[in-house]
Amino acid sequence: MTDAFENYCWRDLLTPEMEEIYSAYRRKLFVGPRPAILAIDLYEKAYQGGNRPVLEVNREFPGSCGEFAWAALEPTQRLFAAARKAGVPILYSTRHADTNGVQSTYRNLGREQTNQFAIKEEVAPHPQDLIIYKERASAFFGTPLIAHLRRLKVESLIVCGESTSGCVRASTVDAYSYGFHSVVVEECTYDRSLLNHKINLFDLHHKYADVMHVQDVIAYLEQMPK
Repeated sequence: MTDAFENYCWRDLLTPEMEEIYSAYRRKLFVGPRPAILAIDLYEKAYQGGNRPVLEVNREFPGSCGEFAWAALEPTQRLFAAARKAGVPILYSTRHADTNGVQSTYRNLGREQTNQFAIKEEVAPHPQDLIIYKERASAFFGTPLIAHLRRLKVESLIVCGESTSGCVRASTVDAYSYGFHSVVVEECTYDRSLLNHKINLFDLHHKYADVMHVQDVIAYLEQMPK
């Protein structure tokens, strides 16, 4: 029986050897003090083609996360509603449509439409929220994100969005390097590949962040003092 520390989407990949090798990382999981939500790249492009298998939608809309993006939409809405009710700030990242050849990965890109990088309406920012525009994978690299987090006196981050193996991972590792305690919400993150999603959540969980279930994060937000 897999214990609570490993009771996440990667549990079907675990072997006894892996559990022993990574046993040194076991610890109590928690949402840190003075949290903020860091919502990574919840833009329209990730949802293009609708709630269909990724392979199918990518033939028409390269870069879409298909059914995995759509599965994360409702949990993310619930996370944001709880954060707003608790007065927790929400900071979004997205990219510029025209970056003059600078991009976050080596993936071949076709002609990009400017509206592809607008945040999806169902999880769109409110007037008080902040949007960070980035050109590389990490929301921290070459952006004023760290200055805004310091201004807000944020001490920990609750991370969601896409992709788990790319921009979520890069941003979470940088957050750890800057000294933030980070939680990555399993149900609110996604990737084009389920294998990539599981492996990267496993690695982040053991080394750089606490992976937690959305219901546990929401329960924390609901009991925060107003």
